Amino acid sequence: MTNKQTLPGRWVEGAGLVLGPVLLLAGVLVRAGAGDFFPDQLAAYAAAPGRMVLSYSLYAAGAVLLWPAVTALARRIAVAHPGWARWGVTLVVLGLFGRVFHAGVSHLAFHLVDALGLAAAQRAVEATYGAFHVFKAVNLCIMGGWIVLAVGAYRARALGVVRCVCLALAAGLPLGVLKGSSDPISLAALLGLAIALVPLGVTVLKDGPAPRWWAVALTVALVPAAFLFGLAG
Repeated sequence: MTNKQTLPGRWVEGAGLVLGPVLLLAGVLVRAGAGDFFPDQLAAYAAAPGRMVLSYSLYAAGAVLLWPAVTALARRIAVAHPGWARWGVTLVVLGLFGRVFHAGVSHLAFHLVDALGLAAAQRAVEATYGAFHVFKAVNLCIMGGWIVLAVGAYRARALGVVRCVCLALAAGLPLGVLKGSSDPISLAALLGLAIALVPLGVTVLKDGPAPRWWAVALTVALVPAAFLFGLAG
């Protein structure tokens, strides 16, 4: 299945397949124990800001890394069922845009606690929680995209039956701002996503030669450099 001309490439796709679900699950486990709705999430931030920033950062990074993951899976589906592949990857990626937007709003809400205090931040979020934004249009994509992709993977035999069912479970992951996502349904959805995608990621990473040493060193060096550049800006 490997093709040197495919984008974004085997290493990016393999890393997304392995790290995307793992980071999502890690992010939720870090904030386990806090209530799953915004008043409790803000209170958890007030009590332990470092823990909540780490949690939401891991979760946002996992959501971003899922786009090359679903690209890799869609390519395998497209061999037999290109229509299912196109619709599946498009809906899922649109849904991931929505999740990243929600992560940005959550980030701002946490810092309202720093600026205004917990009670005032809770009142501000409550007063604006249902405000219109363009990404409300992708809420259906957030839930339905995984089901379309799972059906396509089943029809194309890109994944086994059990892993297709596990992939579809990702539709049960709650959406929106300041969601704790540590309830049993959310954890089942995240475990299902890991079972469906991580083994494929290992296969993708092993399907070809190892990267050159200088490419690994450059990538490792670019990560902290990018953070420092962002902090300077």
